[in-house]
Amino acid sequence: MLSTRLFGSGIAAALLALCALPVAAQSFKVQCPTATPSHPSDAANPPAANPVGGRIKCQQISGGDGFATMGDGTQTYLFGFGPLSGLAKMASGLPGTDVASEFNVDNTSGVDPIFIGAPVDQSDLSVSAYSFNGAIGLVPDPQSEPTPGALTGHVDPRLIMDVGVMNANQPAPLMAIDEDDEFFLTLTNVGQVMRPDLFEQHTVHFHGYPNASAFYDGVPDASIAINIGGSFTYYYLAPDAGTYFWHCHISPPEHLQMGMVGQIYVRPRQNRVATAGATAAQLLQSLRDSNSDAVRNPGANGVTCSDILCTGQTPAPTAAGVAVPAGTKFAYNDGDGSTRYDVEYPIQIHGFDPNFHFVGMTFNPESFTDMKDKYFLLNGRSYPDTVAPGTMVTQSTDGTLHASQPLPSVINIPAGGRALLRISDLDVTEYQTLASLGIPMRVVGLNARLLRDMAGNDMTYLTNSITLAGGESLDVILDATGYTAPQKFYLYTPNLDHLSNDAENFGGLMTEVNVCTTVDPSTKACSL
Repeated sequence: MLSTRLFGSGIAAALLALCALPVAAQSFKVQCPTATPSHPSDAANPPAANPVGGRIKCQQISGGDGFATMGDGTQTYLFGFGPLSGLAKMASGLPGTDVASEFNVDNTSGVDPIFIGAPVDQSDLSVSAYSFNGAIGLVPDPQSEPTPGALTGHVDPRLIMDVGVMNANQPAPLMAIDEDDEFFLTLTNVGQVMRPDLFEQHTVHFHGYPNASAFYDGVPDASIAINIGGSFTYYYLAPDAGTYFWHCHISPPEHLQMGMVGQIYVRPRQNRVATAGATAAQLLQSLRDSNSDAVRNPGANGVTCSDILCTGQTPAPTAAGVAVPAGTKFAYNDGDGSTRYDVEYPIQIHGFDPNFHFVGMTFNPESFTDMKDKYFLLNGRSYPDTVAPGTMVTQSTDGTLHASQPLPSVINIPAGGRALLRISDLDVTEYQTLASLGIPMRVVGLNARLLRDMAGNDMTYLTNSITLAGGESLDVILDATGYTAPQKFYLYTPNLDHLSNDAENFGGLMTEVNVCTTVDPSTKACSL
């Protein structure tokens, strides 16, 4: 079985030769500490015990290649990132980000190393094979001290190659963290099986993210790049809520067009201080208290923070008498509950030029000036695939089905509820427009910033359409207040040439918006 899975291609066998190195010389490694100076007791995961709130979060990804299926059935070659942790979450359309206790799990205990990377059991396509959320390849370290056999970040590279090879996702693995988190992201470069002539390096660059250190910024001129057969762990703090995206910064026009793009969003501190029946004024004061010098530095003679800059964006409340239900989620630290939502949906806009992708697989030089997108994608899918539930799979050259497009983009809103759309445009050749018929959009955030001025004045606006350039993000709320179930609306592009799958019409940038009786907040399943 191992030979079928790994050595179906002579190229794969050559690539795996690097795994034959002695254990001491391996360059694959993962990192997820159980405690840091800012989060000294995260192993037990009590956020209240951490002075600044937040937790330690970790994720592992691979950089390589693979295939995705377009709306007309065409299989398109990708350079891409794939998941090496949080696989069960990703298969359910959730972010693959783990807390330390989820991430640091022995990969040799009760986990099938052959099929853990496959979207389904190869012998029974109706049975899901995802069951493991820990770090792929993490195994006991026989040389750990003082206790041999501890989980120290030591890995079995065979397991990583087994899952990571030909496992590119479109979009790249979704990440989600909370303000004040410490985020450890490990990138392992597994190589490109279809292009063994390329010795492509890869990086992770968080576009627009306020990174404290250029060393972890992913721009190779100012930091480092990861070679084939190597791993590197990026470190980030999560200072500001909002929707960001990330991409490989090696030859960006090529690697972005080929699919090496994904989304990350940061949830606000306000989620942690919402209590049942609290008014907006109480919510704001609680938020200020949670960010005071006294809370951040126990024993310091600080006062509660009243400056708008202390929480990024915290304006004065405008609806002080409005009660905030317990457990309410927010897009930003708004101070008045105006960015509250019931369900959230990451929506990544992207486009593919099939000719560029074909040339990228066939050893010919790409013509960057002739790039012209003909497939237009929401979360890696063109309509009607955008409304297909569950993970889309594509058979790769190794004969195995891979989870090529794990994120559906159908939007289900509970009647009377609100949906937050985290929209990012990662297209490298086109401006993109999305219009909503029936349910107006309220734009509350632009490029990971709440739309308020420094005096706290509301700059959000209602609209029926939004337009983004490549590298921009918007946070949009669809409010179904007053709507009854069942009803169906559409989110689509009015650019008619973008409503196609190559030469086939009635595809492209379009998805459905359903008003449901109830929506499960974790699975997004709609009940009518």
